[in-house]
Amino acid sequence: MRRSILYTVMTFFILGLAACASTYRGYGHSGIVIDEKGVDMEQFYVDLADCEQYAAGIDKATSTAGKAVEGAVVGGAIGAIFDGSHGAARGAGTGAVLSGAQGAKTAEYEKRHVIRNCLRGRGYRVLN
Repeated sequence: MRRSILYTVMTFFILGLAACASTYRGYGHSGIVIDEKGVDMEQFYVDLADCEQYAAGIDKATSTAGKAVEGAVVGGAIGAIFDGSHGAARGAGTGAVLSGAQGAKTAEYEKRHVIRNCLRGRGYRVLN
């Protein structure tokens, strides 16, 4: 039992680190790519910083935790049906990890969406 909890915690930690890693290219932390033709880049960076501040209001931790709890409940119920208490523990752990990772991904997508819309609203042609 202790070993499965340890594996679950380690898996959740590794997935959390992977979710935080950014591989996007473009401007700022958001990976936004714009059509630079006729754009004052100094003003663009000011606008990008403003838009990133708006997006920072999206709470990634709450989204991740909420999805993890939801996944734990569903996974635990399914695990209990098939393998009693051992299955419930394994199912809850697996459901929490997978759903938590999905919650983090959803929050990141929402942040990029907010930044894109904000920049479009300020007149930039966002290409991605």
